[in-house]
Amino acid sequence: MKAIQRILVTGSAGFIGHHLSLALQQQGHEVVGIDSLNSYYDPELKYGRLKAQGFERSDIQARTSCQSRTVANASFVQLDLADAAALQHLFAEQRFDVVINLAAQAGVRHSIDHPEEYVSSNLVGFANLLECCRHHQIKHLLFASSSSVYGLNEETPFRTSHRTDAPISFYAATKKANEAMAHSYAHLYRIPTTGLRFFTVYGPWGRPDMAYYSFAKAIVAGQPIRIFNHGDMLRDFTYVDDVVESIVQLLDVKPALDGVPYKIYNIGNHQPEPLLEMVATLERLLQRKARLDLQPMQPGDVQATYADVEDLMQATGFRPRTSLEQGLRHFVTWFKAYHQVPEVQELKV
Repeated sequence: MKAIQRILVTGSAGFIGHHLSLALQQQGHEVVGIDSLNSYYDPELKYGRLKAQGFERSDIQARTSCQSRTVANASFVQLDLADAAALQHLFAEQRFDVVINLAAQAGVRHSIDHPEEYVSSNLVGFANLLECCRHHQIKHLLFASSSSVYGLNEETPFRTSHRTDAPISFYAATKKANEAMAHSYAHLYRIPTTGLRFFTVYGPWGRPDMAYYSFAKAIVAGQPIRIFNHGDMLRDFTYVDDVVESIVQLLDVKPALDGVPYKIYNIGNHQPEPLLEMVATLERLLQRKARLDLQPMQPGDVQATYADVEDLMQATGFRPRTSLEQGLRHFVTWFKAYHQVPEVQELKV
């Protein structure tokens, strides 16, 4: 049985953070979640996730810890990583064993128009977190990176040994910067550090700006969905439960201290799917026909992603395995309940 640890999950009201927090709580770990609860997308979804974790909106206050009403081993603080003083106070008070950083300003397209938000959250906020890990003897830091760091790399499947020095969006540049920053702290201060390059994560309680979620909303509303590169896109869609299991498996797989204690893993389904296949699956599950608006490739996007996960398999014995059909079925079940989507008798043409 694994030892019970006190774990900080940043971005715990976010998509992956929500699912991970629940999984860690169920394993008996003491979980402290933080999130800024910003308005990048509808905060109601974030409050809904927190409610599912046992946190009532009336209990949530900035910089103040509140206890879950449903489990004894979970608490939450509304806190922005850019607030260095509040973060230092939290670390001094809580004495974490492990830190899992999932907090970030997400979105490739949003970064083109609002780069300043990515500087504050992904660079300044992450630097503050690294300083806290340095001064409070964190036993293991795990942090979210992204498949977007592969940028202009055209060699597939993407391996962690491939060059990642040609990002094509500012979001990707900040995630690559996170990797470099974390490596320097691992080298200088001997902090065991694990980076996680996520590949197109999807599932219940997802982000509304992600393609599968926005497509589902448009299909139900009878609105057109924009398909870039005229549909010639491949994505390594990775179901959220597989991502969570990968993180849980890596908790106790600390990089060796005989060199720089730093390791990067791809977290992907290692099976790229055509974007139009994802649309067709949503059509079947929602029993409605999509209206396609085919567009050219947009700035900052790539044609294909494909994860090599051999390192993950060797380290943990686990690799993501949920099929797109199975994962989207779980998502649509949640989506229809959350958005109160009425049933239809047959596919609308």
